[in-house]
Amino acid sequence: MIKTAVRRLVRHIAFKYGRAEGLFRRICQPGGEEWAALLKRQGRLHSMGDHCSVQMNVVIIDSKYVRMGNNVRLSGCTIFGHDGSVNMLNHAFGLNLDRVGKVDILDNVFIGHGAIVLPGATIGPNSIVAAGAVVTGDVAADSVYAGVPARRICAIQDVVDRMVAEQASYPWRALIAKRGPRFDPVIQRELDDWRIRHFFGEPAVEAGRNGAPFDRLTKTGDQGRLDPPLPVG
Repeated sequence: MIKTAVRRLVRHIAFKYGRAEGLFRRICQPGGEEWAALLKRQGRLHSMGDHCSVQMNVVIIDSKYVRMGNNVRLSGCTIFGHDGSVNMLNHAFGLNLDRVGKVDILDNVFIGHGAIVLPGATIGPNSIVAAGAVVTGDVAADSVYAGVPARRICAIQDVVDRMVAEQASYPWRALIAKRGPRFDPVIQRELDDWRIRHFFGEPAVEAGRNGAPFDRLTKTGDQGRLDPPLPVG
């Protein structure tokens, strides 16, 4: 109860007054959607649309030069609005250079973990930037880009079609249909059990109070026995 009250208070202070951000990050550990909502409320970016998600490990340099549309999802990437090499060049060649650029992320874009977006890029709409990619120019609409430098590898519809086909083979597809697109902690636990059993042929394991692993399905003393899988359609 006390922890919940503290979290609510810290969240209220962060959103209403724009203060205690470090405490908010540490105590509330916001997910991507909540962190994006705080960035939007504080006006950190040039603008941000609706239904966005920005994980806390995302780094955005020169955030005022970054515009995000609707349903943009950023996962552990880095976005630059300037070229830091000008500082070295100015000193080495006696110049006074300035090199900056906007980053315009249009609707329905996912940028994966470890990706780097350099200034001057326009991304999307309806595009994916793969993990580890380095975007040095524009990312075309309806496309998937990967590599260093990032290049178009396929249409986004190809990814959609492949995922739909893969999901049809999952033994837990009925749970996905039941859950819908939103996270559900109760269903997630059952999903994890299904997936671990499917991947490794063994029960799911989690840490006990003293760090010792135990089967989350044996807490009631069933000696590791797994119930038969639920029937799926």
